[in-house]
Amino acid sequence: MRTTASYDLFPDAPSERAMARARYLAREGRVADAEKAYRDLLAEHPDLKPGWAECFELLRRQGRKDDALRLAEGARAQFGDSAFSLALKGAALIELERYREALGTLEQAVDSDPDLALVWHELGYAAFRLGDRNRALLALDRAFGLEPHTETLRLRGRILRDAGRYQAAEVAYEGAAQAAEHAEQRAAAEREIGVTQRYAFYAPRRPDELTSAERWFAETGTVVLASQEGTDVPPPDDAALAAAFLDLARDSGWRFGQVVTLGPALPVWRTLADALRAPLVGGASFDPAACPLVVAQRPQPADAGWSTLTASVAERATGLVFVLT
Repeated sequence: MRTTASYDLFPDAPSERAMARARYLAREGRVADAEKAYRDLLAEHPDLKPGWAECFELLRRQGRKDDALRLAEGARAQFGDSAFSLALKGAALIELERYREALGTLEQAVDSDPDLALVWHELGYAAFRLGDRNRALLALDRAFGLEPHTETLRLRGRILRDAGRYQAAEVAYEGAAQAAEHAEQRAAAEREIGVTQRYAFYAPRRPDELTSAERWFAETGTVVLASQEGTDVPPPDDAALAAAFLDLARDSGWRFGQVVTLGPALPVWRTLADALRAPLVGGASFDPAACPLVVAQRPQPADAGWSTLTASVAERATGLVFVLT
């Protein structure tokens, strides 16, 4: 859970201006240039905590664990054993999977300043990675009480979902979406809501009790109907894919009110509709309230009709989209 750069470290207007270039480069994906800009910034303004946090986050996102730890040690040299520098070190130790050492460092940070939300959040993450869900949730509650933050609610949702408490997890993710300050945060929370709803389909089983195929469906919303094992195995034809889909629908208890075709009118669509006992209609007759099954030979992202219908299915969380390739 990458959050160190997200918490309120009380930046003022001049510091915001100083960090503007580094932030721009980071958002553009120019990671090396962004890192140099952050390091130049810290050389000129070594007391700028948001700069340290954002540079650390940049390294963390890139999986540069050792570099992140070295930066955290640099912050410690600048700020001493403050809660902020210890929080960075604890976060780096989490990424290095040194969880118990991270927990000890973050407990030291709490002793230094029990009112810094970032510390409690990272402590909750460390406890979660150690498998102590109760302590993790208590720490996150404290973090959220100090600073209502979308990332804290997202981590809370993840912990609850992993425990099989899907309804509570969905509430946490809905709160994360409402608390989001940026479109990217809102989109991430809304995606997790969909993932949680799909996991809830398998309740009361927890995610770690599902098969790999079930977890794939929950995480992505897609189903692999036929896997190709080995180079000598021919790919399945349209009829085989349709038959596999019908088996899945039957096993899952899915019912559809209509089968909506987009693109070429393939014979397999009639077979599918008859087996599902649903009317076969064109895109103009799409009814989002009928639990539609939208079918196509392949995705058509350039087609306005495809975008409209698939977006409607996703928005209403009713129905499915099935493509052959």
